[in-house]
Amino acid sequence: MPLRLKTYQAGTDRKCGEGLRIGTVRFLPRGVLKKNYAKENYFDVWLPTLAPSRTLLDDMKQQEKKGADWETLWPIFKARYEREMLGNTESRQTLLLLAKLAAQTPIAIGCYCANEKRCHRYLLHTLIRKAATT
Repeated sequence: MPLRLKTYQAGTDRKCGEGLRIGTVRFLPRGVLKKNYAKENYFDVWLPTLAPSRTLLDDMKQQEKKGADWETLWPIFKARYEREMLGNTESRQTLLLLAKLAAQTPIAIGCYCANEKRCHRYLLHTLIRKAATT
């Protein structure tokens, strides 16, 4: 059975068939009341377990401050994020849960990043699909 799994940028308009929006962000949106997260199209459920760790985000910001561009940092970020997700039981089981859920009902995983191809949600989409085959 194919997965009904999509990605989205938090705060953008919902698309037909998108299903439950799962926010895989480390930090909650600033200036938005909790009761308005879904109404303002951020997410229906917040799942920070699948967000990059604070340490990883801080390390990447430090490298950018030193002049590194995101294209150079992307392979490093990708490897570290995948290690974080596959390196602990809680994350692996959450990936499996989302894979099983997406086999039954539409879900969408989201983040704030404008460029999906250089965002952890792109990697997360792949990890969930892989979890579905194990």
